[in-house]
Amino acid sequence: MSAPPSGPEAPPSRVERLLARVVDVRAEEVRPMLMAGLYFFFLLASYFVLRPIRDTMGVAAGVSRLPFLFVGTLSATLVCQPLFAALVARFPARRFIPYTYQFFALNLIGFWLAFRESGTSFGTSATFAGDVWMSRVFFVWISVFNLFVVSVFWCFMADLFKSEQAKRLFGFIGVGGTLGGIVGAGVTATLVERIGTVNMLLVSFTLLEIATLIVIRFPRRPVVQGPERLGAAADPGPQETIGGGIWAGITNFIKAPYLRGIGAFLILYTMGSTFLYFQQADIIGHYFSQPAARTRLLAEMEFASQSITILTQIFLTGRIIKAIGLAATLALMPALSVFGFAALGLKGLGLVPVLVVFVAFSVLRRGTNFALTNPAMEVLYTVVPREDKYKAKSFIETFVYRAGDQIAAWSYAGLATLGLSTAVLAWPGALLGGVFMAVGVWLGRRHSQLAAEGPARGSAA
Repeated sequence: MSAPPSGPEAPPSRVERLLARVVDVRAEEVRPMLMAGLYFFFLLASYFVLRPIRDTMGVAAGVSRLPFLFVGTLSATLVCQPLFAALVARFPARRFIPYTYQFFALNLIGFWLAFRESGTSFGTSATFAGDVWMSRVFFVWISVFNLFVVSVFWCFMADLFKSEQAKRLFGFIGVGGTLGGIVGAGVTATLVERIGTVNMLLVSFTLLEIATLIVIRFPRRPVVQGPERLGAAADPGPQETIGGGIWAGITNFIKAPYLRGIGAFLILYTMGSTFLYFQQADIIGHYFSQPAARTRLLAEMEFASQSITILTQIFLTGRIIKAIGLAATLALMPALSVFGFAALGLKGLGLVPVLVVFVAFSVLRRGTNFALTNPAMEVLYTVVPREDKYKAKSFIETFVYRAGDQIAAWSYAGLATLGLSTAVLAWPGALLGGVFMAVGVWLGRRHSQLAAEGPARGSAA
């Protein structure tokens, strides 16, 4: 039996008219979009409250131990994958997402109790053996926490929104996360000396609980394209159980060229970031001898990149993706990497103003990544089967991402042992940027093909 015809639609509210001037959003999409941004805000705020504590504990554990902590993080993500996949297979998204967040929330309470009991110093040196190991465990835990909670958020978004909607809305939704990161770091800077480092874990716990409540209160049906509105049963949506095996995310990633392409794109990004980080250490160290001057420049660069990110996310991201297409959007940051690394490679010849080129390249690359590349990458998952949106996506954004860190670090270290200068080492970054760009173009075109074919069937996407 068909539904009775609905009455005339209510005119858009003042908020809807204002949002329509900023982002290409339809009336039925306003509430889910704003709730998604709010959800991302509290999620990232919760993490950025903890991030300075993680960095402090990394120092307490010892700089020489950091590579082993990264290996520990890689191993922990692999252990967590089948556990998360088991939840995905057994429960609908509106239940396993809160379960996942509650698991991490309980961990926070456990760490809070353990730190209070042990009297952990959180200083730059450990006071006893237990302090050392707690610092290391907490460092690894926060690294896993960050990857999983953010990945689960974007899994949910890829399941909730269709491909065409994701292109228009994901950039604006990302504003919530950007603001959450700024507020979370500011909260820690403001409160840590008043309430103590240990009690900041309770602040993070509270923010994570608010994010969980938003998931529970999310619209009961996914937003759909075309004339259908919220509540239309166009597909099962996040309220249905996905099923499948606990290893499906790994096996589907191995079998599907499209998913492997996304993994390769992510690894190439991490390698470029690592290469640029080493360039930063050399160039900043050469031009600035005073730590305060270095810190000031890096802070100014961070402020500039965050400003570019927010302004682009609010006003331009959706429009740029819609205007030039997903393939071109994914190619923008890799193309910038090719030219940026090539310019840095010329510094040994004295042909470029090195500091100016480095600052401009770093700021534009970070801003482009957060404002355009990240939202475009999330759009890629909107055309894969629901099982892959949660299981394979989570595997790619946790284990594959951390594997990329390891590959990048050891690759650069291996090249450096050959005695090459940082100017010469910039050229492999340019070559990687070319491959990076080619993979991005292929992914964008393949996404268009899958979107045109309609709902993905099986894991062969």
